[in-house]
Amino acid sequence: MPKKVTFKGSPMTLVGRMLKVGVPAPDFKVVDPDMKDVALSDLKGKIKVVTFFLSLDTPVCDLQVKEFNKRASTLSSDVVILGLSKDLPFAQKRFCLENEIKSIRVLSNYKDSSFGINYGLLVKELNLLARGVLIIDKNDILRYFRVAEELTAPPDYDDALKNLESILKGPAPAAKKEELPSKCKPCEAGTPPMAKELVDKLLAQYRGWQLVEDKKIIKEFKFKDFAEAKYFVDTVSVIAEAQGHHPTVVLSWGKVKITLTTHAAGGLSENDFIIAKIIDELQ
Repeated sequence: MPKKVTFKGSPMTLVGRMLKVGVPAPDFKVVDPDMKDVALSDLKGKIKVVTFFLSLDTPVCDLQVKEFNKRASTLSSDVVILGLSKDLPFAQKRFCLENEIKSIRVLSNYKDSSFGINYGLLVKELNLLARGVLIIDKNDILRYFRVAEELTAPPDYDDALKNLESILKGPAPAAKKEELPSKCKPCEAGTPPMAKELVDKLLAQYRGWQLVEDKKIIKEFKFKDFAEAKYFVDTVSVIAEAQGHHPTVVLSWGKVKITLTTHAAGGLSENDFIIAKIIDELQ
């Protein structure tokens, strides 16, 4: 996936996590036309084709939704197609009614860019989603991911549906076993802290993070000014809220210090290293 895209030839920057095909798909929350929250976890057992775009008020995005709506009628009942943008739900509802969009679910990421940030698809300069298609299988593994390098260009519909056919025919290859889970788990009081040996082993893989008092890990990030530092804090807050594990953040001019610890454990837990890894993935 490209780190940068263009809009009418002008360079744009993608913000969020850097994901690769074959990893567990991060959860996200979006809003349906009736203002109800919809999460990826609500669609378990389905193959999810997610077509994302800038705005329904542009001809290419208009066509993108209509094209997937037309092709959806030929697909298996195991497949659900989602159309995601940062258009307001009211505008999406009007568009779907006026154009008889009934075969795909058009959803809004207007609230906090949860989808955009978790998938590295938020266009910083426009505060809109990029354009492309991704496919998540029944086991919630990311199996296909394409982003249009020029945002005014349409996605490759045929390539996406060809890959969907392959996913329908066979399961995903076994995922590489990681030392840590992909998502934080709620901690209860009395949870034991992580053993020092494991802390040292993990910390050796985390560039720039420092162990303090054997109970917390800290990293400092530098930026060109206060606004850039605040933007980073806002991005981290979306990730932390999605994971249900919240760091201590100190914001100053051109600088952000992040401290991770698990109060319920009285020290470090897997959750701290999961969040640290995700923060390091942010573009």
